[in-house]
Amino acid sequence: MKPRNFLAELKRRNVYKVAVAYAVVAWLLIQAASILFPTFEAPAWVMKVFVTIVFLGFPVALILAWAFELTPEGIKRTEDVEPTESITRRSGRKLTILIALVALLAAALLAHSLFRTKDSSSTTEKSIAVLPLVNQSGDPAQEYFSDGLSEELINGLGQISELRVIGRNSSFQLKGKSGDSRAVGLALGVANLLEGSVRKSGDRVRISVQLVKTADGSQRWSQIYDRELKDIFAVQEEIDRIATSGLRHSL
Repeated sequence: MKPRNFLAELKRRNVYKVAVAYAVVAWLLIQAASILFPTFEAPAWVMKVFVTIVFLGFPVALILAWAFELTPEGIKRTEDVEPTESITRRSGRKLTILIALVALLAAALLAHSLFRTKDSSSTTEKSIAVLPLVNQSGDPAQEYFSDGLSEELINGLGQISELRVIGRNSSFQLKGKSGDSRAVGLALGVANLLEGSVRKSGDRVRISVQLVKTADGSQRWSQIYDRELKDIFAVQEEIDRIATSGLRHSL
């Protein structure tokens, strides 16, 4: 087959349109997966497998568009179909309109994504969620102290006017759950996480807190506090005051 005839045949069989439609739909699916997979804490390999399947499906779609036609009697090989029988060819204009609509939707989503990224980079950089401090003392009774300290930190950081702090009800839904910092940050809509642990030995308590950047999971600030646990409220207030002061300069 001559190159000119081959290109004409590609156009006649709507292979070009199928290629464009597949590319646009594939982009939309990948964008949706990049949002949904981290939200449901899917492993990183799931996204890789999904993208690989989408890319491998592209040549398959082109081969099917070339080899088969849709007719009122069902799918048949192109060689066995008369031009007047083909629903695909008669629907060429409808397919073009559909591709144009999907392309407009993709462009709108891309513009929204770019705008949201630009907007979020300026508004959420000064945002934080305090995750419930993990009680590592082995004593369930210490949950009262660790949860209370987490609330003190939330309230203390909430006094910083330029900082957006996620409320207790939202952050405490993640208590006892482990997850990637980026997924947690995306779920809560924050650029920073404050996490840590509480350990108790006798009358002494060790409190460890870390400030984590959700974009890459890197640690921006950390501190360890050792105190005698004589007055629970006094210790909580002191740690909150010191930690809030340190965080103010790190955010």
